[in-house]
Amino acid sequence: MICTILQRLARLAAALGLAMAAVAFAADDNPPPPGQELESLRQEIKDLKTGQEAIQKQLGEIKQQFLQAARQQPARPPAAQTIDAVVPIGDAPTKGKADAKLVLVEFSDYQCPFCQRHFQSVLPQLDKDYIQTGKLRYVFQDFPLESLHKNAFKAAEAAHCAGDQGKYWEMHDRLFVNQQALAPENLTAHAEAIGLNRDAFQQCLDGGKYTAQVRDSLAAGEQLGVQGTPSFFLGTMTADGKIKAVRVMRGALPYPVFKETIDSLLATGS
Repeated sequence: MICTILQRLARLAAALGLAMAAVAFAADDNPPPPGQELESLRQEIKDLKTGQEAIQKQLGEIKQQFLQAARQQPARPPAAQTIDAVVPIGDAPTKGKADAKLVLVEFSDYQCPFCQRHFQSVLPQLDKDYIQTGKLRYVFQDFPLESLHKNAFKAAEAAHCAGDQGKYWEMHDRLFVNQQALAPENLTAHAEAIGLNRDAFQQCLDGGKYTAQVRDSLAAGEQLGVQGTPSFFLGTMTADGKIKAVRVMRGALPYPVFKETIDSLLATGS
C-alpha cells in the first residue's frame, strides 16, 4: 500500500516539476508574439496553471493517504513472546547452578551465522551477568538445519564426543569460532587442538554415539515449533527436570532484549 502511494507521489511530483518549468518558460521576458499567437499562449499558460493546481491538490490527498496507511501498518510482534510450553532437556549440556531461578534453553546450529553472532555478542554478557551470578541456568540444544548446513549435524555430535572427555564447552566454543572449518576432516583437528585423545574422539564420532541424542534434540525443537535458529525458551525448572517455558525469543536478538525479559521475570518471580 505505502509503496504504491510513493510511486504515485513520485509521478505527480515529476509532472508538477514539468508544469512549473513550462509556466516559468512561458512567463520569461521574451518579446510577446503578436495577435492570435499571444492569445493562444495566454490560454496555454492558464491551462498549465490549472493543471498545476490539480496536481498540488492530488499531492495533498496522497499525503493524507500515506499518513493513514502508515498508521494502519500492523505492529511488529514483541521480541519476547508469551508462551506456555514444556521444554524437555534430557541430557543436554548446561551451564550455571542447578537451582537457578530461571532457565534459558537455546536451540542452535553450529553453522548458522546468526547463532555465531549470538555466541559472540550476547552469550558472554549473559554468562557474566546471569549465569555466573546464579540467576540463570543455560541449556544448549542442537538444532542442525541439515538442508542448509551440511556439516552442522556432525559438528553437534563432535561437541558431545568432546564432552565424553570433559571438554564439551571448549569444543562448543571452538566450533563457533571456526565456523568455516566444520567439515568432518576438520573436527579431528579441533579435537586435538583442545587436548582430546584423538583415538577415543574419532571412535565416538565415527561410531555415531550421539546421533540419536542430536536427533532427539531436533525432534523436541520441531515439536515446540522451532523453524529457525537460534531460538530461545525462557522459564523455570519443573520437578521432573523439564522446563516450563513462559517466554520464547527467536533470532539473533540484541542483549538488551534478553536483559529486559530476564529481569522482568526475576522481578515477578515467574
